[in-house]
Amino acid sequence: MNKTELINAIAAKGGLTKTDAKKALDAFVEVTKGGLKKGDKIAILGFGTFSVAQRKARTGINPATGKSMKIKAKKVAKFKPGKGLAL
Repeated sequence: MNKTELINAIAAKGGLTKTDAKKALDAFVEVTKGGLKKGDKIAILGFGTFSVAQRKARTGINPATGKSMKIKAKKVAKFKPGKGLAL
């Protein structure tokens, strides 16, 4: 499912216009990104938890050349599904 399909599904399920569904989705994404940049954890009961994880620096291999290269440490977004999201 891509963003357009998600907006259409939210609009249909929530009884919203596509414009309102797009605004709601965009607002959720912006608020989530802002919270994660501040280092906050975002927990949605029954859905899951978004958090920030630290990846250590490591050595990788450039697939084009086959040479080893250093990959810098960085922070990444992490999602842990909740019990209500189990399929």
